[in-house]
Order: sequence, then structure tokens, then C-alpha cells
Amino acid sequence: MALGWIALLKGVPWTGVISTAPLVVDGAKQLWKAVSKKPPFPEPPAVQPVSTHASASPAIAALENQVTALETAVTDLHAQMLKSSELITALASQNAELIQRIETHRIRTRWLTGAALIAALAGLAVALLG
Repeated sequence: MALGWIALLKGVPWTGVISTAPLVVDGAKQLWKAVSKKPPFPEPPAVQPVSTHASASPAIAALENQVTALETAVTDLHAQMLKSSELITALASQNAELIQRIETHRIRTRWLTGAALIAALAGLAVALLG
């Protein structure tokens, strides 16, 4: 059984997997840095009335500032989502390639098992008849 695993692992394109691995790791580190350094909720900026109304209350100005802060947070989350999806895409393509190689080796193993069985039966027939 171990011989089958060794043959399977020999057929994996390790040069491609190894050359792509640093890119995946760098992407994961960048994603982690982007996510871990940011506070869960951005600090709202100082109250600055942006309303064109001269009689705008400080409460309305504070709400407008909170909306601006939330829009910034949504933009940051969107950028993080894009980075995450790029990383997931890279991992998925590697996974698909490895699965394709495993399937190829599974088919080859079945053919070799059948050929070995036929050779063993032929050898047994020669030994019994000869």
C-alpha cells in the first residue's frame, strides 16, 4: 500500500506546487495583516458639520460623520473580500490540479493492477501446463 502512495506522490508536479506556494503564503500574510491591524469599527472622525444648512444641529452632523465612517469601513471590507477571493482562487486552482493528478494516477493504478493480474494468471498457466 505504501508503494502506491509513493508512486502517487512522485507524479505530483511538485515544482509547480512549490513555486506557487510562496505566492499563496504571501497572499495569506497580506490578508492577515490587513485584517488584524484594523480595529473592528473605525473611529468616527471629529464632528465637522458638512451640511449646507446653517441651522443644522450637531446631531445631524454627527450622523453624517458616522455615515461617512461606515462608508469607509464598507470600502475597506470590500477590498479585504477581494484579496480573500484571490487567495481562495489560487488555493482552489492548486487543489483542482492535485485532484486531476490523483485521478490520473488512480486510473493508471487500475490499468497496472489489471496488467499485473493478467501477467500473474499467464505465469500460473505456464507453470501448470509446462
